[in-house]
Amino acid sequence: MNRSEIANEICAFPGPPTIDDQRYIVRFLDSRDFERFLLEGRSGELREEAADRDIRPLPLIQAVSCPAKEAAQIILALGDKAVWEIDAPVRASALSKGAIVTDKGIPWGVRRIQAPQAWGKTTGYRVKVGVIDTGVDYGHPDLKHSLERGINLLSRMSLPQDDNGHGTHIAGTIAAANELQGMIGVAPRSMIYPVKAFDHNGTAFVSDIVLGIEWCVRNHMDVVNMSFGMRTRSRSLLSAVNYAYHSGVLIVASSGNEGRIGEIDYPAGFSRTIAVGATNRTGRIAKFTNRNSLIDIFAPGDRIMSSWLRGKHREMSGTSMATSHVTGAIALLLSLRPGLPPSQIKSIVKNAAVPLRNAKAPRTAGELNVTRILSAADQL
Repeated sequence: MNRSEIANEICAFPGPPTIDDQRYIVRFLDSRDFERFLLEGRSGELREEAADRDIRPLPLIQAVSCPAKEAAQIILALGDKAVWEIDAPVRASALSKGAIVTDKGIPWGVRRIQAPQAWGKTTGYRVKVGVIDTGVDYGHPDLKHSLERGINLLSRMSLPQDDNGHGTHIAGTIAAANELQGMIGVAPRSMIYPVKAFDHNGTAFVSDIVLGIEWCVRNHMDVVNMSFGMRTRSRSLLSAVNYAYHSGVLIVASSGNEGRIGEIDYPAGFSRTIAVGATNRTGRIAKFTNRNSLIDIFAPGDRIMSSWLRGKHREMSGTSMATSHVTGAIALLLSLRPGLPPSQIKSIVKNAAVPLRNAKAPRTAGELNVTRILSAADQL
């Protein structure tokens, strides 16, 4: 396929009907071309044609995200010195919202993984947790001692304020610290750095996630929670995940909620994440959980109570909720053993898991257990 054919294919590619304008990620294979593009606002042959107002640089992967027309022009200009993919949509991984609740305290999932037994030894003090999500409710009383500034990738001058609720729920499970009047999370003295990449509908694009990962690495997060997924395998997202891993930042990702057996969402499907499935109150795999042999750990994800918008609390179900339990457990571990590399963290979490009830396959991952994780840490 020649350059003109590639450009025509990009322009003709139909986007999902819910997306107004399909965007593409174009990756520059030569760093000099990318640097020139950034300096000039456009590259070579694009100088007179491509408006740069719709072009978002992605320095981490040496790429730009742009509409179809601009992507086609870049391909025409660079030919085989550039590769492209659709800037695919990504959805936050939760089922329908449950009821607003008034019973608070320590949620059942936090108890089940035995986090309270660890608090005499560690509460996750000052561990930096990046949460790439819909933002956080900065006014929530359960989170007021647990939040740092973070970043709003959708509006750089604004706080990463949550206008959806998903991110606030995730943050509460990880680090809520209001046991007397509200709830308490797995690692109540860890610090949440909200990275708002998702809009009020809980939708983002791969390019938003790449920018979020770059921010987390640059700002030295210890662990990153990514409670979202997609079925598309994105090379750009894979590159960003691998960059974080090799930079010493572990990403914890949700497997998805369609109940698929043999297939999980990305980025959980990438080997350099911790892939998380959900269990219910009886310790069995939740029916909605996507699962295959790539699942590293299961954790509570069914009817999980956590913080919500406007200072409230809500039950939600999904692998998102399971993922936040795992992230909190890793924060507890890292407060005791700072600097552990991602590979060692992953090994400890998996090896310390409790076997699942009625697991049909002998190689099925187990359920998260903080007591056993910290016992393993004591042996280091």
